[in-house]
Amino acid sequence: MNVSASARLATPQSPARRSAQPLPSPALLRQRLPLSDTLAARVERDRAAIRAVLDGQDPRLLVVLGPCSLHDAESALDYAARLAALAPQVDDRLLLVMRAYVEKPRTTIGWKGLVYDPHLDGSGDMAAGLALSRRLMLDILELGLPLASELLQPLAAGYFDDLLGWAAIGARTSESQIHREMVSGLDLPVGFKNGTDGSLGIACDAMRSAAHAHRHFGIDALGHPALLETRGNPDTHLVLRGGHGGPNHDAGSVAAARVALERQGIPARIVVDCSHANSGKDPLRQPQVLEDVLDQRLAGDASLRGVMLESHLFDGCQPLSGALRYGVSITDGCLGWAGTEQSLLRAAERLRG
Repeated sequence: MNVSASARLATPQSPARRSAQPLPSPALLRQRLPLSDTLAARVERDRAAIRAVLDGQDPRLLVVLGPCSLHDAESALDYAARLAALAPQVDDRLLLVMRAYVEKPRTTIGWKGLVYDPHLDGSGDMAAGLALSRRLMLDILELGLPLASELLQPLAAGYFDDLLGWAAIGARTSESQIHREMVSGLDLPVGFKNGTDGSLGIACDAMRSAAHAHRHFGIDALGHPALLETRGNPDTHLVLRGGHGGPNHDAGSVAAARVALERQGIPARIVVDCSHANSGKDPLRQPQVLEDVLDQRLAGDASLRGVMLESHLFDGCQPLSGALRYGVSITDGCLGWAGTEQSLLRAAERLRG
């Protein structure tokens, strides 16, 4: 045996690059934190109402709004209570759906959401994160609000998808075959965002794929590997969020999106995300984007069916360090409650004519 070979044999084995900790199955978590029959019927009504708006059968504007991400149960429920109190004042013209985002996409590193790090300390207690997230969503549903979330990790979707009225697939995952397969099996409306470069092709392809039946790898409700068969989701739609080249909420961009959808035989159902590139990443500009969408709606563009707003109790955002300010986002900057309420009341008034 040569020296180098014996040296390699004598070297202690390096630590494993990964380890595993069991998590409860989706079925077990649903058993521990069940959706009551009453709330399940409510979720079905919420989905039907959202479908009706997206299909143009209900003339209201869909408004998906709330914190960029949920990080604190107290402030989330505070926000939800205010939104639930406002909803009856505008529900003749606006269908309000609260964002309950518990996963955050990351291009490099950073806080990945309540599911992954519920204690905000890097401990990664995902079992607690799953339970806290589902409990919080149930509490928001009890207040009478439909729920929306972004489905980022397909393995996590089964823990929450029974609670959602609407879901989004983000700009970075719309191209993923795995996400398209997942959406094809969901019984709820799902919006695909345009690519981060502003292009529409990825989202259009995603909608066509998700509308079809699939057989694919996945896990069943008990957490076992399974061959999943899906029927296809007819309730997908396009979400315009701008891109590297700037916003795409203006009339010209919306018209181009409508033409692109119609050319591929996809129903022209468009939701505008008032945040991200459409607001130049300035959360306080979101009301201006909303006003532009309203101008187009009032000018007769029936393809604009909804908007999204990143909104919390107070303006802006804060770093995840030191003492945190109550009701301020720890991810993307948000429009505060005062500006949100004013914008929604004004939107309803404008739509009443």
